Amino acid sequence: MGYCCFDVEISDKVAHLRLNRPDELNTMVPAFWSELPQIVREIDDDGSARVIVLSSTGKHFSAGMDLSVFTGGAGLPGNEEPRTTEMGRTRARLRQTALLLQESFNALEKARQPVLAAVQGGCVGGAVDMVTACDCRYATADAFFVVQEINIGMTADVGTLQRLPKLIPEGVARELAYTGRRMPAARAKEVGLVNEVFDTQEAMLEAVMEIAREIAAKSPLAIWGTKEMVNYARDHSVADGLNYIATWQTGMFQPADMMESFAAKSEKRDPRFDDLLPNPKSF
Repeated sequence: MGYCCFDVEISDKVAHLRLNRPDELNTMVPAFWSELPQIVREIDDDGSARVIVLSSTGKHFSAGMDLSVFTGGAGLPGNEEPRTTEMGRTRARLRQTALLLQESFNALEKARQPVLAAVQGGCVGGAVDMVTACDCRYATADAFFVVQEINIGMTADVGTLQRLPKLIPEGVARELAYTGRRMPAARAKEVGLVNEVFDTQEAMLEAVMEIAREIAAKSPLAIWGTKEMVNYARDHSVADGLNYIATWQTGMFQPADMMESFAAKSEKRDPRFDDLLPNPKSF
């Protein structure tokens, strides 16, 4: 299936999503907000891919939300201007739109597969919202991150202010959000926003795809459980997290994958794990 904003390739159990509008700085036009969650949910629902890599094309990763999203019911399909101008209903509709946009990035967090973001050049505004919803971030030496919303007179509302302070020191996150300054890649690595910095995009993608293949070689059920637990622990107390993993293991921990790991090691071969089952369909 062809997409307006993305190229999608699945190989060696790794799904590679590329933003493909480099001449427009990969801005997030209305189609972007429906395509991204659709692609991610389809990959998640199928279960055969075990890792998602999110990268981009051109000089910049993404210049963020396109101005067209701010017009005509957020410019999203099926979200045309409301039929009423009554203020309460109009404002309630705006809240629904904000929640809908948030769900586009929540899909990255909810996917059973880890999502690795590979960032070159500018990662601006909505693009920061997007990469903070990923599991790991990698960058080129020329990359930079900007909480652009404050520079245009608005409060970021699609995830940056909720996720960024849990990825980097809160004071650093506040400074970025209050000033709208650029954070260069070296500083982003220093504070923990990105895992590694590379000289070129080619070198970055080669390394990120190798990391993705390494993850894909592990038990996908164990990887899913690990992502679930890390996300849960981020948002809950240690006691809650320990209780949840105990409950999770009661149902999910079965010996087959562990036995396969032991057998593969003793036989000096790569382990072979079953894919995750497809997600159940609604009735």
